[in-house]
Amino acid sequence: ASPEIIVMENSFHGRTMATLSATGNRKIQAGFEPLVQGFIRAPYNDIEAIAKIANNSKNVVAVMLEPIQGEGGINVPDERYLSQVRELCDKHDWLMILDEIQTGMGRTGKWFAWQHTHAKPDIITVAKALGNGIPIGATMACGSAADLLQPGTHGSTFGGNPFACRVGRAVIDIIQKESLVMRASELGKQLVEGFEQRIGQQSGVKEIRGLGLMIGIELETECTALVSAALEAGLLINVTAGSTIRLLPPFILTDIQAARIVETLSQLVTEFLARP
Repeated sequence: ASPEIIVMENSFHGRTMATLSATGNRKIQAGFEPLVQGFIRAPYNDIEAIAKIANNSKNVVAVMLEPIQGEGGINVPDERYLSQVRELCDKHDWLMILDEIQTGMGRTGKWFAWQHTHAKPDIITVAKALGNGIPIGATMACGSAADLLQPGTHGSTFGGNPFACRVGRAVIDIIQKESLVMRASELGKQLVEGFEQRIGQQSGVKEIRGLGLMIGIELETECTALVSAALEAGLLINVTAGSTIRLLPPFILTDIQAARIVETLSQLVTEFLARP
């Protein structure tokens, strides 16, 4: 029987054929069929759904998920969720794979988001932030997973590029030297508190959530128009899942800039929600 991997609904893992197939978004997959087989989907933040799959499928070998769903709308799971996934993986001898491409490298106020829990994964993927704009990706593995791929087993055209790897080392050094992981945690708290004070009780604002500098402001209505409005006001934002404003500010943000983000975006949201 072919091995199967449990993945989550509303997830995003990339645009290569396998990661596109693992992604839980039909809009992104459209036009790229036939997709790679072997993925079983479960609702995010629903440990019972994974347990049910475990009882019904004997071909599962791993669970792959994001510690916080980014493209899915900054979905922060329950505090125990990742630990429960880890326990299920241990019970059934599955690998636990965490996609930390958005959450990793200090974004959530820890080097990796799993470190907010005790759910140490077998495999972690990182990319973008590791190179601070220079293209790079990396996979880290421990235990039995570390022995699955040997040198020469797999590769890519630019894999192991010396320049990109040197940049990655420099990024890690600077994050450590300038205590930017702790700074991300502090800034995140400032931003969330600021938004809560300004628009937290406003009609039309469903929820303000996040961890560190990974923040989502969910509105009760579709709000993609805010992207262009914010750009005109000098602010780069993104809207995911149709109604969630996603903020992923740089770690080098000053307190003054953070306050300006709160002020500008709160005003834009207030004006947007006041429209007839």
